[in-house]
Amino acid sequence: YGTDHFTKGGVCEGGRYAGVITAKSYGRSGVADTAAGYSADRRRQSKGKRRQSTDRLKERQSCAMKVLIVGSGGREHAIAASVAKSKKVDKIYCAPGNAGIGQIAECVPIGAMEFDKITAFAKEKAIDLTIVGMDDPLVGGLIDELESAGLRAFGPRKNAAVLEGSKAFSKDLMKKYHIPTAAYETFDDPKKALAYLETAVMPVVLKADGLALGKGVLICNTLEEAKDGVKTIMEDKKFGAAGSRMVIEEFMTGREVSVLSFVDGKTIRIMTSAQDHKRAGDGDTGLNTGGMGTFSPSPFYTEEVDAFCRKYIYQATVDAMASEERPFQGIIFFGLMLTDKGPRVLEYNARFGDPEAQVVLPRMKNDIIDVIEACIDGTLDQITLQFEENAAVCVVLASEGYPVSYEKGFPIGGLEKFEGKDGYYCFHAGTKEDGQQIVTNGGRVLGVTATGRDLHEARENAYQAAEWVTFENKYMRHDIGKAIDEV
Repeated sequence: YGTDHFTKGGVCEGGRYAGVITAKSYGRSGVADTAAGYSADRRRQSKGKRRQSTDRLKERQSCAMKVLIVGSGGREHAIAASVAKSKKVDKIYCAPGNAGIGQIAECVPIGAMEFDKITAFAKEKAIDLTIVGMDDPLVGGLIDELESAGLRAFGPRKNAAVLEGSKAFSKDLMKKYHIPTAAYETFDDPKKALAYLETAVMPVVLKADGLALGKGVLICNTLEEAKDGVKTIMEDKKFGAAGSRMVIEEFMTGREVSVLSFVDGKTIRIMTSAQDHKRAGDGDTGLNTGGMGTFSPSPFYTEEVDAFCRKYIYQATVDAMASEERPFQGIIFFGLMLTDKGPRVLEYNARFGDPEAQVVLPRMKNDIIDVIEACIDGTLDQITLQFEENAAVCVVLASEGYPVSYEKGFPIGGLEKFEGKDGYYCFHAGTKEDGQQIVTNGGRVLGVTATGRDLHEARENAYQAAEWVTFENKYMRHDIGKAIDEV
C-alpha cells in the first residue's frame, strides 16, 4: 500500500499510529471503499514494503507534532527552546509555563500537580508527546496517569522516579549493587538519629529523604550543628513531609560534577558534563539554593573519570533499576563527587537539572525529539549524542533575599537585547506577564546563558549579558565558574 496513494492520515494515539486511511481507486468504479479498490498485486506486497510505507507516513505525520511541556522554570524554558528547534514540531504548549516560555509556546493555566486536568487537556488537544520537566509530578506518577489514558509521555514512571523521590531508596540501591557512594545510615526516628550522631565522625551530611526543591541537605561541621539539623529536618519539618525520614551520610571532599543522561530502560547515553553552584553567596557562602549558576563542560570531568563512571556507575545504575523491576526511561542526573578515592555518587535526579539544562541543551546538536522518542521506544542504542565543540556558562539572576524571603512584581528591563544575538540566551524561571510588561515572580528570576569558544570566553560573555538585564532587587553571584581558573 504505497504512500503515494494515501490521501488522508489519522492521529497519533498512545504512541502508535491509528486512524482512517482512504485510498485512490485502482478500479473503474470511481472511489474505492475498504479494500475493494486495491488490486490483487497490491494486497500481496511484502511486509517490508508495507513497513517502509508506514514509516514514511509516520514521518509525514510527525512533522506536525503537538508537544506539551509540564513545568514553569528555567529548565522548562530550555527544554521548550530545544523542542522549538525540531522540524517535527508544529505546536508547543506548556503547563503552566512562564512569561519567557510564552514567547515560544502557548501557556495554559494548569498546575504541574493537577494530573486530571493535564491528562484531559492532552486528550482534548490530541497532544502527541508530553514532556514532564519537574520532579514533583514525576515522583507523583504523572507519567503513569498519561500512559493509562493512552497518551505518549517522556519521563520515568512513578516506580522508577523513586530514584530521586527517596534518598533512602537510592542509597540502598547503590549499596546492594555496589555502586560507589558515601557511607550512610537511614533514620525514621529522630531520637535514634541523635544517638547515632554521638559516635559519628564530623563533619556529616544530613539529607531529607524526600523532595525538597534541592534544599533538603545540611552540611554539619560539629555535633551541635548536626543535632540542630536533625531537629530542623525531622522535628520542625522545615522541608515538610520530605523530612519524615532522614539519611545521615559520610562527608566527602572533592570536586562536584553533574552529568546528565538519556535512558530507555536498558541503554544509557551520556550528555556533556556540567558544574553547578548551590550556595547563595560568593565564595560558596550562604544557604543552599536550587542553583545560582553553572558551566559546561566541566574541565575536571576527565577521560579517566568518564571511563570509571561508565564502568561502575552509569550502566550499573540502569541495570540495577531494571533488576528491581523498575525500568527507568527518561533523564538520569548523576550528581558526582570526584574524591581522592575516585568518583562517588552524591545523588540521583530523575529529570534535567536546573540550571544544568540551561548550559547542556544549547550545546546539543541532536534533534531532542528524536532522542526522546528513542527513549520511549527503547531504541536509544541507535542514537549517537552530539554536542558543539564549545562551552557555556549560565548566571542566575535572583531576587535579593533568595532563598529565604524576597519581594516580587518588579518590571524587568533589557530582555529585548537578547533578540538576534547568536550564542546568548535568557531563560525565564520566575517571571510573569503583567499587562504589557514582564515582571519578577520568584526567587530565581532568569538564567542568562552564553556560549564561547572556551569556558573563559563563555563566562565573560555570560557576565556581560547579565548586565543587559535590569530589575529593582536584582542579585547574582559574581564568581560563577571561578573553578575554571584553578584547572
